[in-house]
Amino acid sequence: MNVSDNYRNSWESYWRETSDETGEAIWDSDPSLTAEPHSELLLPYADTARTIVDLGCGNGTQTRYLATRFARAVGVDLSHAAVEHARRAVADDTIEFQQLDLTDTEAVRALHTRLGDSNVYMRAVIHQSEPGARAAVAAAVAEIIGSAGRAFVVELTSGSRNVLKHAASGPEGPGPKLRRVFEHGLKPADAGDEEIPELLADAGLDILATGETVLPQTENLADGTRIDLPARWFVLAGK
Repeated sequence: MNVSDNYRNSWESYWRETSDETGEAIWDSDPSLTAEPHSELLLPYADTARTIVDLGCGNGTQTRYLATRFARAVGVDLSHAAVEHARRAVADDTIEFQQLDLTDTEAVRALHTRLGDSNVYMRAVIHQSEPGARAAVAAAVAEIIGSAGRAFVVELTSGSRNVLKHAASGPEGPGPKLRRVFEHGLKPADAGDEEIPELLADAGLDILATGETVLPQTENLADGTRIDLPARWFVLAGK
């Protein structure tokens, strides 16, 4: 199943209305809180001489960090507007960004053919994908890593729903960054906890390591506490 026009348009409109300012997107956290610790979990299993592909790269904040840990970094995103954000933030051609629909099997295969077996970084993509598209997203991870690459995938758990509900329940409602997510029809933490590992297994991926974590956001609760969304991470290999 390809993504629907509504889903694609929601992401395009979100990123078109997002400025280049660091942290304006609620998930645009500093790499020291995300890609850096995630890389430390992936590196014992991954060959850093291989390219790393950031799936769902958004404005490229994490991709730029990953380029410091791996030989080459490529960021891909469904949204053309997101890719343009990412390209504007890179001063040279050491990092590549391209638009890619992860449910487009032929396009994903073409990327793998061009790059060879690569490592993958994917942060919070499956949980907000349309239900019918989630298997294709997991399959894209398997296609890109092939037999020699490794993947780090982190996804929100059901506990994030309670955090988001709490964040939206104050007298003023959700903060402006979270409000924009809802206004554009995006649905965080939509997948079930058991669905994620099942999708990964069905895609032919072996779980080498897994654990619990949180994904820090760039907005705070009414009491000033940072919004941290419960998540689970997986280091994966192809079969």
